[in-house]
Order: sequence, then C-alpha cells, then structure tokens
Amino acid sequence: MHPRITLSVGNFFFEISSIITIFIAIPYLSAFIGNTYASLVIAGGALISIIGFPMLPRYTARFGAQTLAIFLALLQILVLLALAAVPNAIVAVIGIALIIALQPFLYYTFDLLLAAVTLQKGMTGKVRTLFLTVGNVATAGAPLLMGALLLDTNDYSRVFLAVAVVIIPIVILFAGRKLPTGKPPKELHFGSALRTIFHDRNLSAVISAHFFLDLFYMWAPLYTPIYLHNVLGIPWGQLGWIFSVMLLPFVFVEYPAGVISDRFHTDKKLMALGFIIMGSTFALVPIITTTTSVLIILAILVSSRVGAALVEAMTETHFFRSVSEQDSEEIAAFRDTWPFANLIAPLTASVFFFMSGFSLFFISTGVFLMVAGAIASLLIRTTY
Repeated sequence: MHPRITLSVGNFFFEISSIITIFIAIPYLSAFIGNTYASLVIAGGALISIIGFPMLPRYTARFGAQTLAIFLALLQILVLLALAAVPNAIVAVIGIALIIALQPFLYYTFDLLLAAVTLQKGMTGKVRTLFLTVGNVATAGAPLLMGALLLDTNDYSRVFLAVAVVIIPIVILFAGRKLPTGKPPKELHFGSALRTIFHDRNLSAVISAHFFLDLFYMWAPLYTPIYLHNVLGIPWGQLGWIFSVMLLPFVFVEYPAGVISDRFHTDKKLMALGFIIMGSTFALVPIITTTTSVLIILAILVSSRVGAALVEAMTETHFFRSVSEQDSEEIAAFRDTWPFANLIAPLTASVFFFMSGFSLFFISTGVFLMVAGAIASLLIRTTY
C-alpha cells in the first residue's frame, strides 16, 4: 500500500472517532455536570493541548512521527474503554478532556507524515484534498453509526466502545509498514514561529482563516446537536441520517476544489466564498423549530457544510504549498488553531447562553465567521 494511501485510510478511521466523540461530548457530560460545566471540560482539554503542543517536535524527533502516532492512538483507545466501562462523573470529565486534548496531537503526526510523502510540485492540492476527502467519507458515515448505536436511547457507553474499536486499524496500519519521515522536525519555539507568521502576511492570513474554520468546527458540532436534540426533541436515530447528509459536501466538494485550485490558483476567492456561505447559513439555524420541514433543515445544514468544505480545502492547500515538512513550527502553529478554538469556542458559547440563548449565539457567530473569514481570505497573497 502506498504511504499516501496508508495515511488516507488512517485518516478515515481517525475522522470516524473524532466526529462521533465531538457530537456526543456535551450531551454525555451534561448528564453528570450540566451544560455550563460541560463546556468548561471541553475548554480544559483544549488547554492541555495548548500546553502540550510545544513538546511535540521534541518527542517526534526522538521517537518519530509514526511511533508517536501509534502511542497516541493506543492512549485514546484506553481512555475510550474507560469511558465505556465506568460511566461516572469523574471518569467522564477526565476522559472527555483527554480525548479533546489528544485528537490534535494525533492529527499533527498525520500532517508531518503526509508532508514527508507529498514532494511532487503541483500535486499538493490533489494529494492533501484526497487525504481530506477520504477522511470526510468517514465523517459523513460516522453519524449513521452514532444514530444506529443510540436510536432513541442515551446509552453512550456502547458508542465509546465502538469508537475504541474504530481506532484499532490506525495502530495496525502504522505498525505494519514503515512510512517516510522526512527530516526530523525542528524544536518548536512559539515565539519565533509567531514572529515568522506575523511578518508574513500570507501565513498570518491563512492561519487566521483556519482558526475561524476551527471555531466553526467546535460551535457547530457541539451546539447544533444540543439545539436539535435537547431543545427541539429530535431523536438521535433521526439526527444520525440528517447529520450524514449534512456532511456529504465534504466528500464531494473538497477534492474538485483542490484540483481547481492547483490549476487556476483560486485559493483566496474560493475561501472567501466558503466563509460567506458557511457563516450566513449558520446564522439561519435559529429559524429551525419543531414544525420546520426536514428539507429546510437539510438545506440550512448542508449549505453551511458546502461553505466549510471550500474553506477547509483552500486553507489546507494554500498553507501546505507555503511550507515543507521541515517547517514544524509553522505546521504546529497551524494545527494549534484547533486546541485554541477548542478553548475559545465553548467559553464564548457559555457567555452567549448566560446572556440570552441559542438564537443570539447562532446569529452572532454566523455573522462573525462570514465577515472575519472573508477578510482573512482576501488578505492572502497568491505568489505561485
């Protein structure tokens, strides 16, 4: 199996695990500690990621990205098994926080390995969007698995057990074949990385855009299910297939967008368009009520993911055209937008819920994503 295929298949299983755990994290925690404290647990896990990220290049240089990926996958399996076996408040808080913390670490190792095997000039968009598309096939299918496991119940233990099983193939794939590693990553110094980024308008703009996308990737899967399930009363069995249809744009949009970007260099325009679509439709979520037809619900949710798919494809493609596998500081800063978003998103959501409720939250965050994302996109310089 070609290393790019190995990594893409590994990403397939990673995305199944990550999308299911993020969908059920707050509903599961809220059964023990309530919604407000559940958001703080998510933020706590993100804080662990932020603290741990500067150490990753050191351990990657010492053990290799492939070995580190195997270790992180095994650690996630153990945490998920604990969540499945011991459903109580203490294990729930510690376990969910660790899962939130570990996911960006594992994805960072994927990035380094993929960068090492993506060497041919002019192929970055095709290769990276293929990697993303394979993962997004899993993302689209994951809610079906979640819905089938939960149906009309809230038995989350079976979900955690299933997710633990899903991660096992990552360990098998990475343990069974030696992957190219490229040159050892440099020691990560965020001070120098930030100076490099701030003095490079291009990197600053694309990393800002990626941060806004990561905010959406926390706000949407954490709080849309709560609104639809807890407030409107839609059962998990129905939400499973709705969410699967919602996520199909990631399967069908990203790879063609990457090909178009490679050929016509339209990164910033497609990225800005994606933010406008994503933000405007996310702001429309509050118009969904108990009497809203399924077609309208799907139209709103699917449109928001069309925009997000465009943004993801363009931020990934543009950033990795601008760096190599040796630029571990810049790659870590790019990926560290994920834990920073994990920290900021639940905290800001808690403020909105304390002040008013879901309507103001969805409208305000949607408008913010549309405006801030479009501005960041248009600040990108196309130099190739």
